Amino acid sequence: MEKNKGSRYLLVDGIRGLAIVNMVVFHFLYDVYVVSGRDPGWYFRPGIRIWQQAICRTFILVAGFVWRFGEKNSLRRGLLFHLCGTLVSLVTRAVIPNEAVWFGILSFMGSAVLLMIPLHRWLCKARIPAPAGLAASLACFVLFKEVQYGYLGIGNLLRWNMPGALYQIRILTPLGFPAPDFSSSAYFPVLPWMFLFLAGYFLYPLLEGRERWRKVGRRRVPLLSAVGQKSLLIYLIHQPVCMGVVSITCQM
Repeated sequence: MEKNKGSRYLLVDGIRGLAIVNMVVFHFLYDVYVVSGRDPGWYFRPGIRIWQQAICRTFILVAGFVWRFGEKNSLRRGLLFHLCGTLVSLVTRAVIPNEAVWFGILSFMGSAVLLMIPLHRWLCKARIPAPAGLAASLACFVLFKEVQYGYLGIGNLLRWNMPGALYQIRILTPLGFPAPDFSSSAYFPVLPWMFLFLAGYFLYPLLEGRERWRKVGRRRVPLLSAVGQKSLLIYLIHQPVCMGVVSITCQM
């Protein structure tokens, strides 16, 4: 996370490590129940959906929180995420076409990291207070949460329909306006997820200014901190391993 290991926030690595462990377990069960066809409705159970969203939101929030640590390498990291995201798309399209991933979380991460390069410069000039930035980011995340379904709003209380023409332009699909025939087993468009990434970005200066956080944040979480430092590698290899285990098990 940081070049200086002594100042690395190992607790943040631990939180990310916990998320990656949960993700591996989730994807293994997804392969068991959904991909293998044992229980296709498993994914749509309320508790499972909440679990999946908690994992994804943790990853994105943490990614925004630590963005400043790798600011100088943002271009390289952003392109690496995009490359890995493209690899995931090609592999899933070839192996399990019905569950192909298009613009999944790695592709989003690549976009978010790259977008933060100009955004960071603008935000520094604008001098937006961190509490205001955090509140605005979270509010926008809630407001744009259902934009892929054609509207902005908060549940059934407030709703504004988006122009239908936006969803007819295929190039806008990565932004959060999917074409009618678009399908992806894991879709993370720029909207609304960029706002959650920004929430993590604004959360960092709020905590960094607190001495207690500096002490607590550097505490190592046994095993999980080490896992969190290898999250990208684990993400890339875990799904083939899970699918292999499930395939062998089903044949026994």
